[in-house]
Amino acid sequence: MSIQGFEEWLHTPAGKYVLNWEQRGHDTLVADIFGFNAVQLSLPQHDFLQANRMPLRFRCDDGRYAGIPEVRSDLHHLPFAASSIDLVVMPHTLEFDDNPHQLLREVERVLVPEGHVIVSGFNPFSLWGAKRKLSRREGLPPWRGKYISVPRLKDWFSLLGFEMQTGSFGCYAPAVTQEKWLRRFEFLDRAGDRWWPIAGAVYIVQAVKRQHGLRLITPKWHDRKARAKAMAAVTQRSTERTPTQ
Repeated sequence: MSIQGFEEWLHTPAGKYVLNWEQRGHDTLVADIFGFNAVQLSLPQHDFLQANRMPLRFRCDDGRYAGIPEVRSDLHHLPFAASSIDLVVMPHTLEFDDNPHQLLREVERVLVPEGHVIVSGFNPFSLWGAKRKLSRREGLPPWRGKYISVPRLKDWFSLLGFEMQTGSFGCYAPAVTQEKWLRRFEFLDRAGDRWWPIAGAVYIVQAVKRQHGLRLITPKWHDRKARAKAMAAVTQRSTERTPTQ
């Protein structure tokens, strides 16, 4: 699915409004997730892992967005071993993909048991979702794409063995384009979480990959450290092979 123009839209007043809220949300969630390897899928120009403290953090993209990621790959066939990643962050990745189910299955494959996935996206049950339905300019960002509701996303998680942990909605102002109007609607952001908590324009949710019957006794720190070092070497080689633009 074409996502041309979305990166440019993120630099508009409305785009910055959404991006700033999502950055704060990611910073809060990723700060207390521990492990060795964390990957962000899509939007490589923005670092949603900046508050995380894992030793290996990198961004992976298939070239759809501007900027050069540390790893370039088809997101439906990630170049990572099964059960090798502790955290996957997906900012607007699913809603702009032709096959989000396959993408989520691939994320489940590479995550370790008890690994975390964080997904952000546009909420179809919001003022922005309503404008998307009524807009004659649906071919333009951010209206292009298939907005996925949180209940539907929760169902997808459940089918793949994920358990939803936490989430939040934000950006309650109408889909206005000028900064002065966004400032005038700031009171809606202050009241939104209390009075209409599921009507925010965007959401961010966190889920954990559960493995039934798994009994964690002690972590195999030495094995995990060796695997992390091996992945760091592979990532370095991928970076060296990536052509400059």
